[in-house]
Amino acid sequence: MEKKTGFSSRLGFVMAAAGSAVGLGNIWRFPYLAAKYGGGIFLLIYLILAVTFGFALMITEVAIGRKTGKSCILAYTKINSKFSFLGYIAALVPMIIFPYYCVIGGWVVKFVGVYTANQGHAATKEGYFGNFISSTNGPLLCLAIFLIITSVVVILGVEKGVERVSKFLMPVLIVMSLGTAIYSLTIDGAIDGLIYYVKPNFSEFSMKTVVAAMGQLFYSMSLAMGIMITYGSYMRKEDNLEKSVRNIEIFDTGIAFLSGLMIVPAVFAFSGGSTEKLQAGPTLMFETLPKVFDDMRGGHILGLVFFVLVFFAALTSAISLMETIVSIISDKFGFKRNRICIFVMIFSFIIAVPSSLGFGVLSKVKIFGYSILDFFDFISNNIMMPIVALITALLIGFFVKPKYISEEVESSGKFKSKKMYFVLIKYIVPVCMAVILISAIIGYV
Repeated sequence: MEKKTGFSSRLGFVMAAAGSAVGLGNIWRFPYLAAKYGGGIFLLIYLILAVTFGFALMITEVAIGRKTGKSCILAYTKINSKFSFLGYIAALVPMIIFPYYCVIGGWVVKFVGVYTANQGHAATKEGYFGNFISSTNGPLLCLAIFLIITSVVVILGVEKGVERVSKFLMPVLIVMSLGTAIYSLTIDGAIDGLIYYVKPNFSEFSMKTVVAAMGQLFYSMSLAMGIMITYGSYMRKEDNLEKSVRNIEIFDTGIAFLSGLMIVPAVFAFSGGSTEKLQAGPTLMFETLPKVFDDMRGGHILGLVFFVLVFFAALTSAISLMETIVSIISDKFGFKRNRICIFVMIFSFIIAVPSSLGFGVLSKVKIFGYSILDFFDFISNNIMMPIVALITALLIGFFVKPKYISEEVESSGKFKSKKMYFVLIKYIVPVCMAVILISAIIGYV
């Protein structure tokens, strides 16, 4: 078995883990959910949940990884052999997500190419995006490009690949997000959109808003999919664990907030004060935003910057998904890393093909009414991840006890939020996860 390598510094860990958390969930999903569920009130609830619910789950997973030194399958087995099944469920999540995530990453590659070739206006034509994803060769080529780039980084290893790329991409992401957000606010009418986005309107508060914010936080922070356990296993024992998790939260929440600033005010102004276009959902980024960029001064440059930014965000998350899969297989079977990477790349492409073709030649294939990609997304994000988080909270809260986590946190510094953590992991997190799971099953959101 190859010797397990790790991150060279706390900064390297924070940047890599933040890169994992910052992905399409922040830049693509967060803005349209914020618009759909009341703007400022959604943002307020999300921030409250991030520093409580999200913190408890993330510090649990990172501590499990560092304490056991293993990826999820062996980590859960080491904690309590009766819960080894949970490791297998958690391991399946990135294996399901990674292939279809690369399909969406391929769509982003396409739009980077469109704006690089100064063809942004063509992307505004009715049906442009739909015609592209319903074709066969184009999406598969873009999928392959995205997958190969991701694989090259992972093949380079944890320190030379994942850490080095994350240290470069995260600062670039922050600068690009901030610059784009500031520019968006200079558009006529954008200030009204800014007010809608940041000012809580408590009349818009509902249980649906809370559930949507919980679901988004869960989706955004790379929880319950083995990633934080894997990255925790690479973390140095002397690095302050609580401070590191807080830093990751700041990066993740900050990018999500800036994504809203980039998109909500601009689309709000473009729509004449209406939130209808903002609530377009998944098509917002690929259909509505090109029209917004086309309508503004310097829109071509802004469109190129935006889609490059989205590509970087998608890439950092894809790297973490693939790295987690590679780590799981390496820990379980002891195969050489390079061989595992090549196997995962080829296997993921094969699995991704039906998801890509599900919008074209396989569009008539439905699984419980979902397209192939949407089915994989629903099963992983709405069912499996809440189950993993729920059982993890029960395992830590009532079987091995929260002290198991606090001891690991305190081995590298004071655990300032210890009392809050004990209450959250035993009572709040299980209730929240049960609500998300039930809501998904009955189609509440």
